[in-house]
Amino acid sequence: MKMALVSLATIFAIASFATFGYASDPSPLQDFCVAVNDTEAFVFVNGKICKNPNMVVAEDFLFRGLNKPGNTSNPLGSRVTPVTVNQLPGLNTLGISAVRIDYAPNGLNPPHTHPRATEILILLKGTLYVGFVTSNPADPALKNKLFATYLHPGDVFVFPQGLIHFQFNVGKTNAVAFAGLSSQNPGVITIANAVFGSDPPIDPAVLTKAFQVEKDVIEYLQAQFWWNID
Repeated sequence: MKMALVSLATIFAIASFATFGYASDPSPLQDFCVAVNDTEAFVFVNGKICKNPNMVVAEDFLFRGLNKPGNTSNPLGSRVTPVTVNQLPGLNTLGISAVRIDYAPNGLNPPHTHPRATEILILLKGTLYVGFVTSNPADPALKNKLFATYLHPGDVFVFPQGLIHFQFNVGKTNAVAFAGLSSQNPGVITIANAVFGSDPPIDPAVLTKAFQVEKDVIEYLQAQFWWNID
């Protein structure tokens, strides 16, 4: 039963990734464009510089290790193992990426957004409480709507592009999920980190006004260590 579930999730993920290839990022103009390490490049492009096709090898399209649990010994009790173009150069121009997410009991993948990708999450093990919040409604009298539910092994949930979402392990055992994203480099904005942990810090007067709390509350939050999920 367990192997069947894993196989089903794998097939679903592959099919989902193929669909995502048409959902985001510019369309490829060649068979492939294996990324070159451009950390020292003098010219920056929207994507990655292509490796000479004659120098491409099979390993450029290979990533090993998603069978290995991530280390959840951190304040959040979760670990994201990404497979974006930064880890797998062959993803360049293909418009897809993947992640493995491990959760300890009470582990949280905190509220965050992917500015460039929709995410489809497949739960393989454990029980998660997941959800996302809509953008601001046109009617100012209405509130942002939360769509949330509980996931069990074999369940699939979609987080629309750019919307704030989260996953929380409500079970008593470890949980494991895999996700596909419709961008080779989806990006992550962790809400608490961005608001309270930016460098340099946002002026407390701005956050005091925004959150309608006293200045000492904002200063306390800005003094905390904010853990990045990725």
